[in-house]
Amino acid sequence: MTPVPLSIRADSLKPSGTLAIAAKAKALARQGVEVLNFSLGEPDFDTPEPIRKAAIDALGSGQTHYLPTLGDAETRAVIADKLTRENGIPGITGDHVAISTGAKHSLYLIAHCLLDPNSTRANEVLLPVPAWVSYAPIIQLAGGKVVQLPTSPAADFKITPGQLKAAITPRSRLLILNSPSNPCGTMYTPDELKAIAAVVAEAAASIAPDLVIVTDEIYEKIVFGGIPHYSIGSTPSVAERTVTINGMSKAFAMTGWRVGYCAAPGEFGARLIKAVDNLQGQMTSCITSFVYPAIRTAIRECGADVERFRHAFAKRARVAHERLMGIPGMVCPTPTGAFYLFPDVSAHFGKKSPAGKTISCGADFAEALLLEAHVATVPGEEFLGCGSRHIRISYACAESQIERGMRQIADFVAKLR
Repeated sequence: MTPVPLSIRADSLKPSGTLAIAAKAKALARQGVEVLNFSLGEPDFDTPEPIRKAAIDALGSGQTHYLPTLGDAETRAVIADKLTRENGIPGITGDHVAISTGAKHSLYLIAHCLLDPNSTRANEVLLPVPAWVSYAPIIQLAGGKVVQLPTSPAADFKITPGQLKAAITPRSRLLILNSPSNPCGTMYTPDELKAIAAVVAEAAASIAPDLVIVTDEIYEKIVFGGIPHYSIGSTPSVAERTVTINGMSKAFAMTGWRVGYCAAPGEFGARLIKAVDNLQGQMTSCITSFVYPAIRTAIRECGADVERFRHAFAKRARVAHERLMGIPGMVCPTPTGAFYLFPDVSAHFGKKSPAGKTISCGADFAEALLLEAHVATVPGEEFLGCGSRHIRISYACAESQIERGMRQIADFVAKLR
């Protein structure tokens, strides 16, 4: 029987490398092997109790029916107020906010509302790389063309205003920013983001009138390097051409709740959110209805929990980076946000592992490290750019695991020949 074909879209889409390595680690664990897992970007803390109680109370009171596609008015207003007070974004009301099934879904919706396949209009997306694994597939699924802006460890994985200016053309439609960064664990300073905003504003007034900034700020509250978080959407010159993406997953340890949101001010923002409403209405409708009170509780009442998490991540960052830098050949900037290290391991390319595997790229290093030293990391190839020289290490885990994991990585490296 001739196989029934799938769509070109489905057949050409690569699976997530992060989830693939996690699956291998779980397979080893099922065989009775103890694996130290540094692959998933998920806080190991429990969701704070007031947030859980708010959802339980809502469920108990019967809040189990459909709500408006983008969320109830009260919750959207709470998010708008947060973006106004904390992020300084002007002109945000509840009508400028869309709540979706995770920040990834928000990004997907925005991409499909702003990009067209085979379009004669601008459809190029400027993407600083290395970048989170899902940005490029989301862009491509929406019909956009990825234009990579390469960065390096020496520059803390950050683009420069000059580099951005040289990359912008009349075809430029989106600039995606992620600060603090997954996978790099570094972030832009306020002055650096203002300089980037100035380039975008100048280009929008001349060669790229359709250019929009999409800023993914999911790690905004996990900062510890002395650099304050700055929302580029608060810059007046680009405020009304900036879409801010965020969610509850990382800061509030709510990964499994699947809550994300996007917001954009002004007339453009209102039209964009209406388009998101129409698209989401044909996809998922509203998120789980009894979660909305939990969102409000998290934003209004759980700042102390977030700060407690942040201090824990700061300590883990110091321990993880210090131990990593004690391993010969590792090159990695000092982490300043999120909970990742992205070391360059290319000093060990050309060597062989104890089991005889030749290490020629980040994927080889990560695979041998998992199978032979039982430490799970993510191959850097998935993050594009210079990623093939790197692996990603998530330190969203106990300090004891970090200490053990770094010892096992050090032992593995010492045995490479």
